[in-house]
Amino acid sequence: MAIHGGSPVRPSPLPYGRQLIDDNDIEAVVEVLRSDWITTGPKVKEFEDAVANLVGARYAVAYSSGTSALHGAAFAAGLGPGDEAITTPLTFCATANCALYTGATPVFADIRSDTMNIDPSEIERRITPRTKALLPVDYAGHPADLDPILSLAEKHGLVVIEDAAHALGSTYRDRNVGGVSHMTTFSFHPVKHVTTGEGGMVTTNDPELARSLRRFRTHGVDEEVRREQGATKGQWYYEMTELGYNYRLSDIACALGVSQLKKLPENIASRRKIVDWYAEAFSESPGLIIPIEEPSMMSAWHLYPLRLDLQRFSVGRKEIFQALRAENILVNVHYIPVHLHPYYRERFGYEGGEFPVAEAAYESMITLPLFHSMTKQDAVDVIAAVRKVTRHYSRS
Repeated sequence: MAIHGGSPVRPSPLPYGRQLIDDNDIEAVVEVLRSDWITTGPKVKEFEDAVANLVGARYAVAYSSGTSALHGAAFAAGLGPGDEAITTPLTFCATANCALYTGATPVFADIRSDTMNIDPSEIERRITPRTKALLPVDYAGHPADLDPILSLAEKHGLVVIEDAAHALGSTYRDRNVGGVSHMTTFSFHPVKHVTTGEGGMVTTNDPELARSLRRFRTHGVDEEVRREQGATKGQWYYEMTELGYNYRLSDIACALGVSQLKKLPENIASRRKIVDWYAEAFSESPGLIIPIEEPSMMSAWHLYPLRLDLQRFSVGRKEIFQALRAENILVNVHYIPVHLHPYYRERFGYEGGEFPVAEAAYESMITLPLFHSMTKQDAVDVIAAVRKVTRHYSRS
């Protein structure tokens, strides 16, 4: 029930994220369904080439999900038993899990309090002889501080796998995210800027990493060897050279991706407009801390994590969250820190308190609706609900 038992701000629920599929997208998918190839066909390469060209990378390798892309990148980096990979606790668990999939151990480093991205100085403190990879996350679409992370990687002989699931279209110091790190992974889940239903991508400038990524997504079969040996051993011939998985992305999905990718600049512009409205409304509001964008970077604004100065309110985050939902604003929280999940607590002995900046950010944040098909009225409703609820629970 809304505050005071009255009517909610909105008559119908507004989700925190939503895909936008138009007739051009539908026609692109139907065209593939009527073709000879619905998987492992020409649309896959077309989508890969389009993403590589967009981010300025030499290679892009499509995967069936953002998680499988992370798994492939961890494998290509050579992670295995006895190795460690350093990442942020403030992310979806897939970022850390990809190290576990290879038998390696994820090690967490605390975040910066401003961008909520991993703190390079905290990374440096946790590098050991067992460290093999660094996994920064571009949280909410804002690029991590990549230059010092890459410098640490060069100094210690490490591979940087950048989780840019939120950050397609972001820029870091005039460079496109996806063309900076050794490998960068993307997600095309429906709430992202570009969707293929489910899907992912790894971009890289290294030909050997690209070749390893392709093998891994196709059962460990090396397509280059298949082409080379086919001439002498028969066109049916193939070799499984290592243990891989079926992580391929279909032509159906890639056709949707190619169509969606054309709308990326417009989608980001729409999100940035909403962010500007939020900033104008909340920047001077007592008890509200808005997310930042560093001057040398451009965020793709996948999420809008609003933080609460809870000392200014008579209730906790949970009550404010529930009150906003009662106003039909379907806020969310991103994310429960990975080390606080039962699996990580039980396996690695985390008790809470190990990463105070990330934990404090989690305890205070609420993700407001932000997606490219939102209208001005949608944003007005969100602003009205936040003001209504926070004023109601304000201590002043």
